Amino acid sequence: MVKVVLAYSGGLDTSVILQWIRETYRAEVIAFYADIGQGEDVAQIQKKARATGASKVYVEDLQEEFVRDFVYPMFRASSVYEGQYLLGTSIARPLIAKRQVEIARVEGAHALAHGATGKGNDQVRFELAYAALAPELAVIAPWREWHFKGRRDLLAYAEAHGIPVEASPQRPYSVDRNLLHISYESGVLEDPWREPPKDLFQWTTDPENAPNEPDVVELEFERGDCVGINGERFSPCEVLRRLNQLGAKHGIGRVDMVENRFVGMKSRGVYETPGGTILYVAHRQIESLTLDREVMHLRDQLAPKYAELVYYGFWFSPEREFLQSAIDESQQRVTGTVRLKLYKGNVTVLGRKSPYSLYDASLATMEEDDGSYQQRDAAGFIRIQALRLRTEARMRERKSGSQKEARED
Repeated sequence: MVKVVLAYSGGLDTSVILQWIRETYRAEVIAFYADIGQGEDVAQIQKKARATGASKVYVEDLQEEFVRDFVYPMFRASSVYEGQYLLGTSIARPLIAKRQVEIARVEGAHALAHGATGKGNDQVRFELAYAALAPELAVIAPWREWHFKGRRDLLAYAEAHGIPVEASPQRPYSVDRNLLHISYESGVLEDPWREPPKDLFQWTTDPENAPNEPDVVELEFERGDCVGINGERFSPCEVLRRLNQLGAKHGIGRVDMVENRFVGMKSRGVYETPGGTILYVAHRQIESLTLDREVMHLRDQLAPKYAELVYYGFWFSPEREFLQSAIDESQQRVTGTVRLKLYKGNVTVLGRKSPYSLYDASLATMEEDDGSYQQRDAAGFIRIQALRLRTEARMRERKSGSQKEARED
């Protein structure tokens, strides 16, 4: 028999896919569930996969690896896709694919399978990772093969085969959750003019209903990574978990955007990223104190490209690894503490300090300084910077004068 390892979530799509692969390919299906902070009952997931026909079920806690080896390197790059999306789903896929490949090799599997739609980004992310890590394995992508037209067809199939699912025609959202974020797509969200329903959000408090008293938090960074909160050190996973609690309490991290998918279409996504939003703001602030201007500006030119690589699925690519090396080098002195206020959906910076601070009060002061900066020197600096502008202005003036004389003649 063909042996297939399926990236299994226990949701509507992969529950139907598990049964469909067994029927269509007469295959033995091994289900792999990666626990990256979905908050689900893993024992129930395992039981459900068995009941749906999986020959074996792997359920693995990858939360620490997820934050340490994927989320933190990405946050060191200060990467945001199209100015809004903190890449919560995108960054999870390479980790799931990596472990899926490892299981396939242990089990002697012939193929890898995923539940990504043929219209979306995840199919690309999974399959580019498979290609980089296990080019010899076949790939089964049911959404590109079967006759089902949409999620309503899947619900009907699940009902016919006795497969329990949480989705329903009344709440047909596609939801992806992990320790970094929750994403919502489809259903009423496919109308970009329509406001997301109040009951859509599962994690964060509505900012209007958030506490009237703020929380002040201090985050400690070492080499670009947050290592402590309010003077207490934590692992990367625990840092994100605690910041999620604080951010969710104050309604931080909601995003509603229309984004450009890699496959060429626009789609509307709604996201909750409470802890990640706090981390992003804090990291930018400690960098503002410790990064050289030209290094920061160069990194900021690279950040959109890095975000694009993650979003498109090129985590296991030489160009992403090249950028990561440069970015990690830039973070060697990104160490210090940032103080933030969390209040009704906002993250407000109150202060920052670092033993590697490049901020020199004696230079920046508007009062009498120590004499190391001579203000008169700025005149020559400005004259040199303005040289090309004056040259162009004179050229335009000569050109205008010549044209005027020609018209008068």
